[in-house]
Amino acid sequence: MRVMAAIFALMFSLAACADEQAAAPAFKEGTHYVELDNPVRTKDPSKIEVTEVFWYGCGHCFQFEPIVHQWSEKLPADVAFVRSPAMWNGAMEVHAHAFYVAKALGILDEVHQPLFNALNLERKRLANVDELADFFAQYGVDKETFEKTYKSFGVTSQVKQADARARSYKITGTPEVVVNGKYRISARMAGGQKQMLDVADFLVAKIRDEQG
Repeated sequence: MRVMAAIFALMFSLAACADEQAAAPAFKEGTHYVELDNPVRTKDPSKIEVTEVFWYGCGHCFQFEPIVHQWSEKLPADVAFVRSPAMWNGAMEVHAHAFYVAKALGILDEVHQPLFNALNLERKRLANVDELADFFAQYGVDKETFEKTYKSFGVTSQVKQADARARSYKITGTPEVVVNGKYRISARMAGGQKQMLDVADFLVAKIRDEQG
């Protein structure tokens, strides 16, 4: 009787393992994500960093924003979510400044979604300092403060770093997600925007296992 019980227990264990393997996503490098030849240093080595590279004027980023926001709200303590603006033309550089000005003034949570709305729903360009100053005035930022912050060393440095980071990531479009400065994920490779985050979860778990 004990032998039969042991056999049944073993069969149950094997079946459970098979179910777990079947349920686990089979994401592959080169198919669902790309491993960078030269990993990019992260801001906090004690965290697994997930970076979203975006542009306020990108319609796909606009659609991705509520998805990635909801996902980022549920991240475990060992994972850090970072946003990094992309820029390959003058307007995008202006919008990158807007992002870091908002961070510097402590109002990013207030203006992040409205910036997306202004460019994608209201069809505003916000392509120069004066237009952005008018936009920020709606949130209690006077023009002098805005322009001073826009031109500040801190904001200018962060914009340059974001540009260098995107180049090192070899970003091909927006939005894209980079996990721990090592793995790049696009919607095209992952199979969709939600799937990008499924792959990110997979890679976070992979890195966590590797780190022990």
